[in-house]
Amino acid sequence: MVQTLGFVAGTLTAIAFLPQVIKTWRTQSTGDLSLAMLLAQSVGVALWIAYGVAIDSRPVVVTNTVTLVLALLLLALKSSSTLKKASSAQVTRKSG
Repeated sequence: MVQTLGFVAGTLTAIAFLPQVIKTWRTQSTGDLSLAMLLAQSVGVALWIAYGVAIDSRPVVVTNTVTLVLALLLLALKSSSTLKKASSAQVTRKSG
Protein backbone atom coordinates (compact mmCIF):
# COMPACT_ATOMS: atom_id res chain seq x y z
CA MET A 1 0.00 0.00 0.00
CA VAL A 2 2.78 2.46 0.87
CA GLN A 3 4.64 1.64 -2.38
CA THR A 4 1.45 2.26 -4.38
CA LEU A 5 0.93 5.58 -2.63
CA GLY A 6 4.51 6.53 -3.44
CA PHE A 7 4.11 5.63 -7.11
CA VAL A 8 0.82 7.55 -7.42
CA ALA A 9 2.24 10.64 -5.71
CA GLY A 10 5.44 10.53 -7.74
CA THR A 11 3.63 9.93 -11.01
CA LEU A 12 1.38 12.94 -10.46
CA THR A 13 4.41 15.07 -9.61
CA ALA A 14 6.27 13.86 -12.69
CA ILE A 15 3.41 14.42 -15.13
CA ALA A 16 2.93 17.94 -13.78
CA PHE A 17 5.94 18.87 -15.97
CA LEU A 18 4.46 17.29 -19.10
CA PRO A 19 2.13 20.14 -20.17
CA GLN A 20 5.02 22.61 -19.96
CA VAL A 21 7.32 20.33 -21.96
CA ILE A 22 4.65 19.86 -24.65
CA LYS A 23 3.86 23.59 -24.84
CA THR A 24 7.54 24.54 -25.00
CA TRP A 25 8.23 21.92 -27.66
CA ARG A 26 5.30 23.06 -29.83
CA THR A 27 5.86 26.81 -29.52
CA GLN A 28 9.67 26.72 -29.25
CA SER A 29 9.18 29.61 -26.84
CA THR A 30 11.26 29.44 -23.68
CA GLY A 31 11.36 33.09 -22.68
CA ASP A 32 9.02 32.57 -19.75
CA LEU A 33 10.97 29.61 -18.36
CA SER A 34 13.19 30.47 -15.43
CA LEU A 35 16.67 29.02 -15.86
CA ALA A 36 17.29 29.26 -12.11
CA MET A 37 14.09 27.31 -11.36
CA LEU A 38 14.94 24.61 -13.90
CA LEU A 39 18.46 24.23 -12.52
CA ALA A 40 17.27 24.11 -8.91
CA GLN A 41 14.51 21.64 -9.81
CA SER A 42 16.94 19.39 -11.67
CA VAL A 43 19.49 19.35 -8.85
CA GLY A 44 16.74 18.79 -6.27
CA VAL A 45 15.27 15.89 -8.22
CA ALA A 46 18.72 14.36 -8.73
CA LEU A 47 19.17 14.49 -4.96
CA TRP A 48 15.77 12.80 -4.48
CA ILE A 49 16.97 10.02 -6.79
CA ALA A 50 20.13 9.61 -4.69
CA TYR A 51 17.99 9.54 -1.55
CA GLY A 52 15.67 6.95 -3.11
CA VAL A 53 18.65 4.76 -3.94
CA ALA A 54 20.01 5.15 -0.40
CA ILE A 55 16.74 4.05 1.19
CA ASP A 56 16.01 1.49 -1.56
CA SER A 57 12.71 3.09 -2.60
CA ARG A 58 11.65 2.25 -6.14
CA PRO A 59 8.81 4.80 -6.21
CA VAL A 60 11.18 7.62 -5.28
CA VAL A 61 13.83 6.54 -7.80
CA VAL A 62 11.53 5.77 -10.74
CA THR A 63 9.20 8.75 -10.54
CA ASN A 64 11.98 11.24 -9.86
CA THR A 65 13.95 9.85 -12.79
CA VAL A 66 10.98 10.62 -15.04
CA THR A 67 10.74 14.10 -13.52
CA LEU A 68 14.47 14.65 -14.05
CA VAL A 69 14.24 13.64 -17.71
CA LEU A 70 11.40 16.13 -18.27
CA ALA A 71 13.23 18.90 -16.39
CA LEU A 72 16.41 18.24 -18.38
CA LEU A 73 14.41 18.34 -21.61
CA LEU A 74 13.10 21.78 -20.63
CA LEU A 75 16.66 22.85 -19.77
CA ALA A 76 17.86 21.64 -23.17
CA LEU A 77 15.08 23.54 -24.95
CA LYS A 78 15.88 26.66 -22.90
CA SER A 79 19.61 26.38 -23.65
CA SER A 80 19.00 25.78 -27.34
CA SER A 81 16.71 28.79 -27.55
CA THR A 82 19.22 30.98 -25.71
CA LEU A 83 22.02 29.91 -28.05
CA LYS A 84 19.86 30.60 -31.13
CA LYS A 85 19.03 34.09 -29.86
CA ALA A 86 22.69 34.84 -29.14
CA SER A 87 23.70 33.60 -32.58
CA SER A 88 20.95 35.62 -34.24
CA ALA A 89 22.03 38.73 -32.36
CA GLN A 90 25.62 38.31 -33.59
CA VAL A 91 24.48 37.96 -37.21
CA THR A 92 22.31 41.07 -36.86
CA ARG A 93 25.23 43.10 -35.44
CA LYS A 94 27.60 41.95 -38.19
CA SER A 95 25.19 42.79 -40.98
CA GLY A 96 24.03 46.05 -39.41
